[in-house]
Amino acid sequence: MIECVIIGNMQNEKLPEAAGTTKNLLGIGLAIILTAAAFFSGLQVGTLIQTKQQPASLFSFLSGAPTIATSDRADLTEFWKVWDLMNEKFAVATSSTILTSEEKMQGAISGLVHSFNDPYTTYLPPSEAAFFGEDISGNFSGVGMEVGIRNNLITIISPLPSTPAEKSGLQSGDIIVSINGTSTEGMAIDTAVRLIRGEEGTIVTLNILSEKATKLKKIDVVRAKIEIPTVKTEIKDGVFIITLYSFNAISETKMQSALHEYVNSHAKKLILDMRGNPGGFLQSAVAIASYIMPAGEIVLRENFGDSRDEQVYRSNGKTIKHFAPKEMVVLIDGGSASAAEILAGALSQHNYATLIGQNSFGKGSVQELVDLKSGAALKVTIARWLTPNGISISNGGIAPDISVIRTPEQRLANEDPQLQTALDFLHGIYKAPTATSTTNI
Repeated sequence: MIECVIIGNMQNEKLPEAAGTTKNLLGIGLAIILTAAAFFSGLQVGTLIQTKQQPASLFSFLSGAPTIATSDRADLTEFWKVWDLMNEKFAVATSSTILTSEEKMQGAISGLVHSFNDPYTTYLPPSEAAFFGEDISGNFSGVGMEVGIRNNLITIISPLPSTPAEKSGLQSGDIIVSINGTSTEGMAIDTAVRLIRGEEGTIVTLNILSEKATKLKKIDVVRAKIEIPTVKTEIKDGVFIITLYSFNAISETKMQSALHEYVNSHAKKLILDMRGNPGGFLQSAVAIASYIMPAGEIVLRENFGDSRDEQVYRSNGKTIKHFAPKEMVVLIDGGSASAAEILAGALSQHNYATLIGQNSFGKGSVQELVDLKSGAALKVTIARWLTPNGISISNGGIAPDISVIRTPEQRLANEDPQLQTALDFLHGIYKAPTATSTTNI
């Protein structure tokens, strides 16, 4: 199971909602990006359009999601028996404090929610719920990276370009062992967010275990206000390259301009680079797919895990050009999450692009934030995303058609075998590595 949250500096991140609505929408995606024009918990930051959007990233809070009535109630006799026994028999240590009834109840609710074994589903006591509300509506600073939970470990999905995180040498796949001396073992993503973000100019100290490393390394990162780019274009070896950094409210417009630039360039081949893209608005992924896929083709299936029918999202058919797999490559890696996985999966499964790189992150579920009367809140998974062919994005992510690893050493040396493989493939000179066999003697 994977959860991502973005830690960043956001401005007015709460999505528009109808009068009287008490549910906040928030994007899921994987992620901790502390950034200004980025997204938090999957919510991409930018100029929000005035229509209700469904974020596709770490925390997606869907307004108006159906409520499932439950008629069966558990027999709580044993619960209250244990409650009374604890009050009667527990010996308070000199180092511990006496819990109030409210604190005991919050602990019980937390245990109930934790028993569902879903890192995306979290009970937020009033103090944490208030903090979370500030995160999605206020301004804050961070380090410019996205983190998620992978194998119950706080893991960096990707640092954003030209941010303190990237400049400090943090890389996709790095495991955060501790934050300012606090171990992350068993830590919830929300707690990690609270520890990593902070005032601009202050330092957060991270103990990091990199992939294939045997020793921890300590990295100090200076927090800053961060702006995330949306799209960058370039031409290399006659191939037009669009780098899409996020799926925020302006991504569709930026991608439309980039694709028109591609058409006017008279280039015949296209690379869409979504490595390190943590996702964002689901609607942006569907809209961008619509510039490549004809009307009516399935971009994504949303499954609710019960008797309700799947919700199917289809291309709107604003197609600029029909691509063949040998004309278009999509680059993905372990930092490609949420909406990036949605778009990559759709283009691949409908045979419009060849995927090159490494397995994507695997962030494919939707969360709803429900406010409770006590001031607490429940963030609960209400749906999961499937590719057009019905494959769960959360089940291992999206696999590339051509697997190419880019090592940390190659990143530091500014070597990019994934991009070079994409260029070779589009020019028809790519040769797949031949398998070698060995015989034990």
